[in-house]
Order: sequence, then structure tokens, then C-alpha cells
Amino acid sequence: MFGHPVRLVRRQRRGALAAVAGAALIAAGLVAPPALAEDDVTDLGTASDHGAEAPALDDTRLDGSDTAVSGKYLVQVAGSPEAQGGARSRLQSAQRDVADDAEAAGIDLAVETTYTRAWNGMAVAVDDADVGKLRALPGVEGVFPVLQVALPDEHDASPQDEYANAMTGVDQVQKVDGLDGSGITVGIIDSGVDYNNPDLGGSGTDDERRDFPNARVTMGYDFVGDDYDSSQDGAAHAPRPDAYPDDCGGHGSHVAGIVGAEGEVTGVAPHVSLASYRIFGCEGTSSSDVILAAMDRAYADGVDVVNMSLGASFMTWGDYPTAQVADELTAKGVVVVVSAGNEGESGTFSGGAPGVASDVITVGSVENSHARSPYFTVGKTKIAYTAATAAPAPPTSGKAPLVSAGPESADAAAPVLGCDPATVPRATGTKQALLVKRGTCSFYDKAKNAQDAGYAALVIHNNSAGVIAATVEGAEPITIPVVTITQADGALLQERIASGSPKLTWAADQVVLPNAGAGLMSSFSSYGLTADLTLKPDLSAPGGQIWSTLPLEEGGHGSMSGTSMAAPHVAGAAALLLQEHRAWSPAQIKGALVSTADPMDWSLEPGAGYLEPVHRQGAGLLDMVEAAATSTSIAQPTVSLGDSADGGHSVTVRVRNDGDTPKTYSVGVRQGVATGGSTSDPSFEVADASVRLSARTITVQPHRAEPITVRISEDFGEDGIIYGGWIELTSADEDLSVPFAGLSGSYKKLTVLTDQGIGLPSLASADAAGDLSLVGEGATFTMSGNDVPHLVYHLEYPARRMEVVAYHAKADGTKGKLVNPAVGQVASEDFLGRDTDYEVFSWDGSYPNKNDKLKQVKDGQYILELRVLKASGSASRAKDWEVWTSPAFTVQRGGDQQ
Repeated sequence: MFGHPVRLVRRQRRGALAAVAGAALIAAGLVAPPALAEDDVTDLGTASDHGAEAPALDDTRLDGSDTAVSGKYLVQVAGSPEAQGGARSRLQSAQRDVADDAEAAGIDLAVETTYTRAWNGMAVAVDDADVGKLRALPGVEGVFPVLQVALPDEHDASPQDEYANAMTGVDQVQKVDGLDGSGITVGIIDSGVDYNNPDLGGSGTDDERRDFPNARVTMGYDFVGDDYDSSQDGAAHAPRPDAYPDDCGGHGSHVAGIVGAEGEVTGVAPHVSLASYRIFGCEGTSSSDVILAAMDRAYADGVDVVNMSLGASFMTWGDYPTAQVADELTAKGVVVVVSAGNEGESGTFSGGAPGVASDVITVGSVENSHARSPYFTVGKTKIAYTAATAAPAPPTSGKAPLVSAGPESADAAAPVLGCDPATVPRATGTKQALLVKRGTCSFYDKAKNAQDAGYAALVIHNNSAGVIAATVEGAEPITIPVVTITQADGALLQERIASGSPKLTWAADQVVLPNAGAGLMSSFSSYGLTADLTLKPDLSAPGGQIWSTLPLEEGGHGSMSGTSMAAPHVAGAAALLLQEHRAWSPAQIKGALVSTADPMDWSLEPGAGYLEPVHRQGAGLLDMVEAAATSTSIAQPTVSLGDSADGGHSVTVRVRNDGDTPKTYSVGVRQGVATGGSTSDPSFEVADASVRLSARTITVQPHRAEPITVRISEDFGEDGIIYGGWIELTSADEDLSVPFAGLSGSYKKLTVLTDQGIGLPSLASADAAGDLSLVGEGATFTMSGNDVPHLVYHLEYPARRMEVVAYHAKADGTKGKLVNPAVGQVASEDFLGRDTDYEVFSWDGSYPNKNDKLKQVKDGQYILELRVLKASGSASRAKDWEVWTSPAFTVQRGGDQQ
């Protein structure tokens, strides 16, 4: 398995594109943006220019953490699963044949779990060095690493009021249409559900063995137990399944309440039945083999809807087993709803499996309309704040004189940002609070600088509309409270500081205020596309600052933010539609929810006339009133154009009227903000494709369908811009849309192995502490401890395959014979996502010989070659591979080697 991320330096930002003039289609009711010509491109700044906080790369140390579980793999076996008509006995026989063939080939393989219902495969323990041999066995269709899956971050911990149902019209269909989810079962694959909570059918007594099953949480299973943590070794953290899927982490209970609570919290579908499938312990991570088992069980139990507020971030390949099974469940009649991911500030291609599955409903997060927040006062003004994670809790009483780090400025090096310790004013008292502005450096850097300057607290104000979900986790703990406030409140405090010496007073209660980012995408919500350029997410729902149920031991109710909270809102909406249309297929449910959603304003410049990138919001914000009322369906709810290597695209949109009267629609197009350049720090651009419609109006007769042909092309003159928009159908009483997205130019021409401004890929050495240094020709390695050759690289885009090949070096420093000609490479991996920072492959000098025994190279000179197959490439085409060859290096252990 490749891995071990290494943190070096920040990536370089792409140069701005030149602004050009022209004309663009404008969203009705929005301020007109600058006019542009069709196919022209203009720059709107990068993500970091708009305050996005990409992951900090702040050291040069080997990091032993990885998302893959060493020595654990998922093996896909040839043959259709039971859900596709396969016979269980035949599938089990095929799996035994693979295990027997592995033994005959000298592969030490232990089968830990078998899957036959929705996926034909096995979870196995096998040495990483044997994966290439395993992949080549007859009957093996694929070998995938078992990935650790973390519980998604909770982006705030302060209470918020729940207004989400009103934002999407759920409250209206509950009251007017009488929809409540009765007769529908929603499976929650998560950290469990606290079925003792009265809002979820419980008695109010905290007892794992009491209240399960109850009238609301009717079935489920605990696959792991309290102490399970896939990131930890040892029997103490191994799975210990039992029959009681209770929740000690809180995430699953919060999700379940959004779907179907009834009590202090009213869920989207308050009369659904809930099934709890617990795959997380009280702390730590789960893994994809456990998630597969839960998906298999949910299918066997016959649930109608599955909610998965989880995912393996950056695993953007639909081939990954959890994504395959998600699509298979959908094909068998289960509506599968998945969160898009919380990696939005890491840039594009940041979703993950199973949310990248083509047929599931993948959901992004929108900020709630109101928030009940803790606050402090300055004079008589109440200032709502959000506490940063990884910092002490703010006080609930006391005063603190407020000091500004500097006057307001747009300069990236301005003192107000608090990034340069030399410009941060020293505290003159023991209880002062420092005010800084978001931007340029990390939240951690700002907090550390304030702490070192002697302040008792830090207040960070936003540099754009919306709220900040901040973390100040870093190498050294932050010991002072850190809170974030809005841009407007920051400007107010700057004025107060300029005119006097204000004090803030901490309050013990909360204040309910309109959310400054209401109705805009949450800063954490992930961007598409998928590795094969499929448009994701499909739509968005409230996920920022949501009040819902928690385990009784955590107070019974509380707030969380994340796409984890947006997905169950849509899962509940799917349950309402199924209650009304029991015979509808998952495709019809998805079509109704997606085609009636409403495109949203761009969150980074609201009111400027731009729409949020389609590959971040999908179709837009869920509109439950229209979804429940529409009798019009669109066969293809989203359109994925792929790249433009072969020119433009012709798309046929079929509009069907299942009503009893004719319907006439005006047909038009709106386009969203595009992204280009660096995937980690994307440039935002106005890049409108050329769109030609076969008709400007259509009339669809009752129980008939009419096609619209749409020709979409681009001539941006640049590879890699992700563009898109919405084909819109507007009648007298409803607005429908079909989102589309594509990538400009050629996907294959994009460079995957980028140098990041420091000459990557590179050979590197490490000292005893794991600190890395890039090295050139002539390096020598003793092969003891960390002193082995490391290859440091960065994947700018997903890759279909990666290989490392070892060669003997000739006297002139060029490649000689293969080290292991019987096998070829010394390591390989399929289906890789893009990197957030850097990765390092460490070679210990071992290689498998033709008898599959590991051997060590002798002392001498060697060369390593890194080979990457592009995402849309063919392994048989040399030009579809990127190849980097290391300089020659010396292995010099001393002594004899076999």
C-alpha cells in the first residue's frame, strides 16, 4: 500500500487568468455579474483568496498514519452477487477457489469476512508484498485496500436552533399533505442510535439493553462494540459484535433524529421506522470491510432507505467496493443517501466512497437559517460566536479588554491577520483578548501567535460572508479559548476598538440570531467531480448548525454541523416521497428530489450575481414542496459530460408528464462558477460553455414524454476547468432543472505528478526522528531504521494505477536490469484519489522472487521508477502513463546479503 503522508511546503497557487469582456446568462433575481462572451474566461480569485483554509503542511516529518489498514484487503471475486441472481453456494465455491489458489501460490491469506448478497468478495488479511500476486490469481476481479473511515468532524459544538425543515418546505408537506414517513424503514449505518432517548421511542432511562427494539428503532445490529477502533492494533480494539446497536459517540443519534425524531426535535419524517447498524466504537475509526457488512445486513433486512453519513474522503473511484455495493442496493430497490464529505476547504475531487457511486443520492451541506449560539457582549451589543475545536472552552463569565492585531487591510501580510509573530502586539495585561482577521495563515498559527504574545483569548472574524468552522489543532496544544465571529461583527469590533478601549463580557446563555450564511453552501462541504468525471453531489440540504437528538448521557439534544447532517434530511425526504408513491423506484425518488431543487447563490460572493459551482451544490437546495407536488419527471436527473477531448456533447433530456393536463415549459440555461488550476487551491472563474437548445418552449401532453436536445461545447483554451450549470424548465407553477458538468480540454493532458514548486517527485532521506530531506544523486542508505530510500510525490488528480519499479543502476547512473524481472514492480496500487498534501513510499530493499519469497537486494547502486496511469488512461498505452525515474542511490549496509 502506498502511503505515509509527508508534510513539506505549501503548494504553489496558479497564476490568475486574464479578464476578458463578453456576455453571460444571468440568474433571475440576482445582481448581474460582469458580462462575458460565450467561451471566454475571467478570474474570480482562488479559494485561499476567499479565505478557504486548506490543510496546513507545517513540518517535514514522516507521518505513519494512513487511511489504509496495513495487511487488510477487499478481494472482489468473479461472479454476480445474489442481488443480481447469483447462487450463494456457487459464489462461496468461487471464493474458496481463490483462497485455495492463493495457498497453492504460496500466498499467506486469511479470509476474515465473506460477502455474497450485494457484492461477491472477501475481506482478507495478507502481506502487502503479496498483493500483486493475489491480483493475478484466476477469478480475482480486483484487490482494494481496506480503508479507515473516520467519524466525520463535528464542526461546532455549541447549541443551535433547528429551522431546517422550514428552509426546504418539509414543514409544509408535513402539515398540508400529511406526510410523516409512516410505513417506511430507514437504515442508519453509523455509530448506533440511542433508542433510550424519548424522541426516538425510548423510555428516558439510559440502559443499553432496555428499549431495543422499540416502536421507532425497530431493528439493527452492533457490528463492533464500544472499544472498537480500526486505527488501533491489538485485541482490545478488535470488533466485538452484539445485538444492541446503542450509541456512545453521538453522531448516529444526531443523524437518526434528523431523519425521524418526534418530541423536542421533529425530524423530517417523524413516523418512520429506524434500523440502527452500528459500525463505530465510542471513539476512533471504522473500516470499509465493516461498512460492507452493515450494507449487506441492511439489504437483507429489507430497509427502504439507507442513510450513510460517512465516507472515505478522496476515494473518488466508483469502483471501490462500498460504492459498488451502494449502486447495487439502489438497483435492488433501496434508496441510498450518502453525505458528500467535509473536505470542501481541501479543494476539488474531494468527495469519497460510497458517495461517488453513480446511482445513490449524494448530498452537500447548506447553512441553516438561524443559529442559537453562545455569545459575548461588547457594550450592549451581543456578538454570537462559534468555539474552535482543539482549544479550551470559552468562559461563561468575566470580562476581557479587546485588542486589535492591526487596522483593517486587504494586504495578505497585514498585521490584522495575526500571522507574523513580530507584528502581533504584546498583551499588556493578563486577561486581554486579541482580535484578528481570517486569511493567509492557518487558524492554528493565529492562535499560537496570540498565545505566545500573552493573550487570554483569541477572536477571529471572517473575511467573507458566512460562519467559520475552525480548528486550532497543531503540534503544540492551544491553551487559550479561540472563537470565531462573522465578518460584519468583526468590522463592528474594529470600529469600537478604533474609538475607545472596549471590553468583551462572556455570557453563560445563548442567543438566537439569523445565520449570516443562511441558505449558502457550508464552507466544509466537499467538491466533485469523481475520478471518472461523474457529477457529484446530486443536491444539497441543511447541514450547517443543526439541532437534533444525542444520547441521554450527552444531554439528549445538541448541535452538529456537516454533510453528515445534510444527508439524513434528504433520507427523510425520500421516506416522505416513498410514503406518497410506494411503487416509485430509487431512480424516480432521486429524479423528483434533484429536478425540483433550487440552484443557490455563490457562497464566497453572495449577491454578486454568480451561482455556486454545480460540482459543489449539485442541483441546488432541496425543495420538498415541489418534489412532493410534481407530476413531471426527467429520465436523466444529472448530466456528466466528461472532458472535451473529442469536442462538444449532445445531450437529450426527456421530459415526461404524468399529470392529466398538458404542461408547457420555457427552456433556458443558467451557469455556475467554474473552477480550474490547482485542485488544492482552485481558481474560481466565470467560464460559461456554449449551450444550444433544440427548442425554447415545449408542451408535454398528459402521460407522454418530449425530448429536448442540448448541444454543450467549450473553447476555453485550457485543460482542466470544471464548468457546468442547469438546463431549466419553467412553467406557470413549477421550476425544474437538470444540472450538468464537464471538464474542459483533455483529462489525459493534465499532469498528475506535480512538482509543487519544490521539484517533486523526489528521492528523500530521513533521520532517526523521521525528519525528511529531499536528496539528489549520490545518496547512500544503510537500510536500518528510517535510513531507507523514500520517494516523495504528490498526486494532483486521481490515478487509475501506481507502480514502483526497482532497477540496478549502471556505472553511468542510468537504469540497468530489473531487480525482480519475474514480477516487475516492487509495489503497486489501483484506484488512488488525489492527494491533499504529499505522500511518501518507503522501500526497505525487499522484493518477491519467482517463488514468491521475499528477498533483500545486495549492497550496490539502484534506481527507483515511479509510474502513474492517468484516470482515463489505458494500461496498454505508454503515453497514458506518467513516469519519473529517481537518481541513482547506494545501498550500503555492510555484511553479506542473500
